[in-house]
Amino acid sequence: MLSTKKARRGAIAAACVFAGVVALSPDSPATAAPLGAAAAHHTSPTSSAKPTIVLVHGAWADASSWNPVITRLQNAGYTVYAPPNPLRGVASDAQTIADFLSTIPGPVILVGHSYGGFVITNAATQSPNVKGLVYDDAYIPDQGETVFQINAAQPGSCVAADPTSFLNFVPYPGGPAGDVDAYLKVAPNGTYQGFDNCFANGVPAAQASLLATGQRPFAVSAGSEPSGVPAWKTLPSWAVVGTQDHVIPPAELLAMAKRAGSQIVQVPAGHLSLLTKPGVVANTIMKAASSVG
Repeated sequence: MLSTKKARRGAIAAACVFAGVVALSPDSPATAAPLGAAAAHHTSPTSSAKPTIVLVHGAWADASSWNPVITRLQNAGYTVYAPPNPLRGVASDAQTIADFLSTIPGPVILVGHSYGGFVITNAATQSPNVKGLVYDDAYIPDQGETVFQINAAQPGSCVAADPTSFLNFVPYPGGPAGDVDAYLKVAPNGTYQGFDNCFANGVPAAQASLLATGQRPFAVSAGSEPSGVPAWKTLPSWAVVGTQDHVIPPAELLAMAKRAGSQIVQVPAGHLSLLTKPGVVANTIMKAASSVG
């Protein structure tokens, strides 16, 4: 975690430059959008009335996981940002995103995938310019709930068994005593079916291999950190539910979305619907934007 808001914002802004590169996906365009596309949309008079879209990735991923969605949103005239999520802890990650949101003029639609749902639920309470929330195969926590608690609430999660069966632990400097970074194991191990069938089911094997190689770690302590007062109690929300999700059981995704009063879109996809069904995800985000814009 960077020590000042200024440094953190600088790092986020630099990382956002890379969000215009398109990830390989069977549902994504064959060519990448120009790197200057986001800036061009930002100054376009036709996009000035549209809410800005901010996308927050989850654990074991980075902002590039949003690339097929970003391309569709940019082509529709939206200004889009996909800042890096530090994956250090619920409160600190939410503060990082809230700091970024404070630099954006005008209304924002805030979108989270997976653990990013925890982050947007907490960041939006600090960000009055957020007008709607979109959860894509994401946690929609209530106050006091944790990642580990939600994983165990419904049977079927591939990341709810013995952590040593599906995680590799790596120390990191400056963390709380006893905390470690967690990476998903690539190969199957006991009841754990491996990265491809747990996290990336439905993703082509070659792309899943790249995702496994480039995964960003999640601090284990973040999994037991309780969520704060949820923004979905005062903001409209939408939820894309992958009916083949192996990380967050679909029954749990639906239960959380119904509790939040979200408009629900079910899609036959695994946990990475943002890669395998980016058109559905982008359309849901645009529906949210048109509803509040």
